[in-house]
Amino acid sequence: MMNRRKLLRSSAFAGTYSLLSPFAKAAGSNGELRVVVIGVKGRGSNHINAVISHKKARLVGLCDIDSDQLKRRVVEMEKRHKITGLKTYSDYRKVCEDENVDAVCIATTNHTHTVIALTAAANGKHAYTEKPVSHNVWEGQKLADGQAKYGTVIQHGFQRRSETCWAEAFAWLKEGNFGKLTLARGFCYKPRKSIGKVGAPVEAPKTVNYDLWSGPRKVLPIRRNQFHYDWHWQSPYGNGDLGNQGPHQLDVCRWALGDPMELPPAILSIGGRYGYDDDGDTANTQILYVDQKPAPILFEVRGLPKKGLNWKNGMPNYRGVTIGNVIEYEGGSLLGGHGASCKIVDKDGKLVKEFKGGQNHIHNFFEACLNGKQSALHNAANGHYSAALAHIGAHALSLGKELPAEQIKASLKGRAKVADAVDRMMAHFEANGIGATKPGLGAPLTTDGKKFTGEFGAAATKLDREHYREGHTLPNA
Repeated sequence: MMNRRKLLRSSAFAGTYSLLSPFAKAAGSNGELRVVVIGVKGRGSNHINAVISHKKARLVGLCDIDSDQLKRRVVEMEKRHKITGLKTYSDYRKVCEDENVDAVCIATTNHTHTVIALTAAANGKHAYTEKPVSHNVWEGQKLADGQAKYGTVIQHGFQRRSETCWAEAFAWLKEGNFGKLTLARGFCYKPRKSIGKVGAPVEAPKTVNYDLWSGPRKVLPIRRNQFHYDWHWQSPYGNGDLGNQGPHQLDVCRWALGDPMELPPAILSIGGRYGYDDDGDTANTQILYVDQKPAPILFEVRGLPKKGLNWKNGMPNYRGVTIGNVIEYEGGSLLGGHGASCKIVDKDGKLVKEFKGGQNHIHNFFEACLNGKQSALHNAANGHYSAALAHIGAHALSLGKELPAEQIKASLKGRAKVADAVDRMMAHFEANGIGATKPGLGAPLTTDGKKFTGEFGAAATKLDREHYREGHTLPNA
């Protein structure tokens, strides 16, 4: 076993449903949405700005386990935005219990996303959470179930869902202009430096409440120099780039497929963590193949720049895409990344149509809270199933073994595009001076749409059931 590592209102791509819970009708019913941002560093600043810039949302509080970061944000709000009287919290549970709060925006560590969102929902509050919505498949399903149970808005941080360009492109393709979908590709070619290796466990910053930071996880020794970000590459808390950046692109892939609301029949994962001897244990080079209908998904992660090139401009690309999607059809492809634009090209790469336009994704969340309706594109179930692809891919690697690349390719049984991805991955290793590497071939994981099955089903299920400390358990578990 290896170490873990303008939305279109078309029936095909959009839709809303009314929220049935009395909680949902109460929250924001006075015409103003009272919002607390939980996690004020990094992405938290985007959440704060979204609240401030919305006419009917009001920032009433901030929450963070780091008292220094919290104080800095309060001062910033007072000096830059003339916002005073903000209530501050260190414990998300106190926010969720506060009757003067209607909604929360969650920008915390991955392992706390679900527990905070569900605790908020159980207390009648709407919740917007950063990706991934979950840290594992099991709690992602609990989040989707919780939204159905509590009836509040739960929205995931997949900004492409609010961009008119992607909705318009998919609507055009849905008309059959380019024929059938053949393959949905996603890419995360993003350089990531080593997090280093500490000789012994280190102390949390003095301003951090480490018990609250740990949340549902056991309070483990800290083995990283950069406390506030490098948890992304440690599996008890983060999900590597497959689960960090990957859910954005995997979500676009699922959208292209028509948003299948089930786990895929089978997943294949290849890769591991290479080039570094450090305290990270998540994969920095990975291929994920999802056997799904009506077409498979192929996602690639690369975290090492070509040797000798700088970190900013040293990454390869696939058809001009480094972080984004290439959705392949019989007549051509849909290509795009971030930046509220995408384009359709024919088989020769000639531009056919270009789409531009986006909307503030968090503002869409606020509107849903105020209107008592949630777009089907943005619901917790979509967030769950897109994140689950990444989680299953990580489990597969954890249960796999290292093999020579040629042996891996021989096992692919006619999956030429996956074999091609393996060749390109090996070229990536060669460019970084690690060409002798034996990639990890993940265990072939299968599901019945809801749970793991097959030879490795029990082992995958065990990996997926993480520890939840008393006081931080999921409300509907």
